Amino acid sequence: MLPPRAYQLLVSTFAALGSFLYGYDLTIVAEVVSSQSFNNKFHPSTTEVGLVASLLTAGAFVGAGLAGATSDLLGRRATIIIGGLFFCLGGGLQTGAENYAYIISGRFIAGVAIGVLTMIIPLYQAELAHPEIRGFITGLQQFMLGIGGKGKTEQGLATLARLHANNDTTNAWVLAEYQQIREQVIIEEESEAKSITELFRTKSNFRRIMLACGIQAATQMTGISAIQYYSVTIFEQIGINGTDTLRYQAINSVIGLVGELLIMLFVDKVGRRGLIIFGNLAMCVTYIISTILLAKFPPSSDNSGAHWGFIVMTWLFNFTFATMGSLSWIIPAEIFDTVTRSKGVAIAAMTSFAFNTMIGQVTPIGMKHSAWRFYILFVVTNFTNAVFFWAMLPETRKLALEEMNHLFSEAPLFVGNRDLSRFTINETLEMARNIGDKQHEAEGPTGGHVE
Repeated sequence: MLPPRAYQLLVSTFAALGSFLYGYDLTIVAEVVSSQSFNNKFHPSTTEVGLVASLLTAGAFVGAGLAGATSDLLGRRATIIIGGLFFCLGGGLQTGAENYAYIISGRFIAGVAIGVLTMIIPLYQAELAHPEIRGFITGLQQFMLGIGGKGKTEQGLATLARLHANNDTTNAWVLAEYQQIREQVIIEEESEAKSITELFRTKSNFRRIMLACGIQAATQMTGISAIQYYSVTIFEQIGINGTDTLRYQAINSVIGLVGELLIMLFVDKVGRRGLIIFGNLAMCVTYIISTILLAKFPPSSDNSGAHWGFIVMTWLFNFTFATMGSLSWIIPAEIFDTVTRSKGVAIAAMTSFAFNTMIGQVTPIGMKHSAWRFYILFVVTNFTNAVFFWAMLPETRKLALEEMNHLFSEAPLFVGNRDLSRFTINETLEMARNIGDKQHEAEGPTGGHVE
């Protein structure tokens, strides 16, 4: 039998294959829209090129909203399966496209799938992971509510035991976590709080939904979508053509993967807040340097040193974006309580795709008419992102999901440099200790139970 954490990792890795589809689609479109064969066959205008990119995220906006409903109605696993089937259909339409209508239809349907998968997978991973490794697990991109909410309490306890304690349903931590989740489900059933309006009824919930949506919007305003969708075009803009663009893009992708791996390894050790602030400041610096290079050494200057400088800045940007790339899904998935989690994550994901769609549509137009000035936008937004997170984002590392209520209810809205340690409690560990103590008291000197 696999150890609990190895089993969690195996399940999470398999589920994260859905996020692989999103990354693949984002990467491949940059090469497709700039390829000679695509342009010869479909003869797209600048607006139509933008639609190829933005319709994917428009569909994802719809899919994320649908997943928010189906994840509670049908369960987490069924929602993941539905997302996979939608992607097969969308991918098939794009692969066999004979005209532009096939392309945009396939992009939208594949987008619906991506919206479903990117909403449900981080939520699923966050719920099955122990708080000590939740950042790592969720970085792979509330099935207990789906089980417990339907009255299958024994199955819910068995699932927790399998994930955390080698099927030991008497484990103190498992019993404590199970008790907290059951209490949350009972509260939900008694208050009939299944409506999405629950997110806006209390100060605590409203704070969390605003923070989750703010993180997703800020992620898109880093400019990552502009680079992902149009990286090949950007390279051509500075005079790099042919197979060199694909080579540099491949290196860029590998560097991004290294960054994501490092974040997964350290996010549970160093925390969320510091990483996300540092990442945005670092991305701001890379955009400042890139903008200066494009302004002083346009493509017509034929300055290979400046071109190489821009390429290196693109690589560094992608490396530092790993902070936002992972945390933009980790944080929304972990800050909501059982009552509001699926709805909150769905709205946050929809915010991400709404901003992604906007960036995908305006980037080719901005690059064509504003050239290097277009990148000033992202200099400003990365800096303001860092200020926003410094001011508003509390640290959530190692807090159990059900314990976020205390933090977001009691901690001040403005965080800044304040010490919020007194607002963070670990009820699950405390309950586990109490249950463990009671279990020991019930045992005799030789370890047998007292009759």
